[in-house]
Amino acid sequence: MRSTPVTPEGDLIRWTEFPGREPVRVWLHGLGATSAYFNEIAHHPLLAGHRSLLVDLMGHGLSDRPAGFGYALEDHADAVAAAMAAAGVADAEVVGHSMGGSVAIVLAARHPRLVSRLVLADANLDPLPPAPGTAGSSGIAAYTEEEFVAGGWAEVRDRAGDHWWSTMRLTDRTALYRSAVRLAGGTRPTMRELLLELDVPRTFLHPEADGAPDRADALAAAGVAVVPVADCGHNIMLDNPDGMAAATAAGLCRPA
Repeated sequence: MRSTPVTPEGDLIRWTEFPGREPVRVWLHGLGATSAYFNEIAHHPLLAGHRSLLVDLMGHGLSDRPAGFGYALEDHADAVAAAMAAAGVADAEVVGHSMGGSVAIVLAARHPRLVSRLVLADANLDPLPPAPGTAGSSGIAAYTEEEFVAGGWAEVRDRAGDHWWSTMRLTDRTALYRSAVRLAGGTRPTMRELLLELDVPRTFLHPEADGAPDRADALAAAGVAVVPVADCGHNIMLDNPDGMAAATAAGLCRPA
């Protein structure tokens, strides 16, 4: 386990680091998750052997939970950049799931020398309006911060189910709320617009049962490989680790 400060007050982002060959791989989890989601995938026979940083985003997992941190996608991306700088990492292959994929896009746009290629697993590409009664970022964003911290989190817990709650419970509630609101609000330009303009190999994985993502043709036209993964839902790496490992390995071997 390693760490580095990312705020003037010295608050730490933490990551688990495994030794191996270059290029380095950086793994970014989704909203309310932790870096442990990637333990099996990062060590899968199709992917093992590379130096790997499994990062806990700020407010999540073992990283600190500062009240003064912004928790926007840009803030998360800059914190990951600080972790990479502290680890002496550049030109990394970055794999991000859900919100972690959104953070990866923003990281590549803001810190281009740090990222050599992207694999995005069902990442958020567009802003989402608040959606009361749902469990994801748009459902959390339907509360005010005061409502969520006072008790709305319990309603989200019940909608999320035991599996997601097993890691969501480790996330600071204020950090979870602010991250969700800023994820649902998106970036300007949007994550999709940033992704289309990036000049690195990019792969977008999605559950086959969900069908192709919105505007998949435009993604493909911009050079983004859009790849369905069978027998999975949103948590591709948990539902079908072999399928995600195969698709990720293919994405990481795409010509530059």
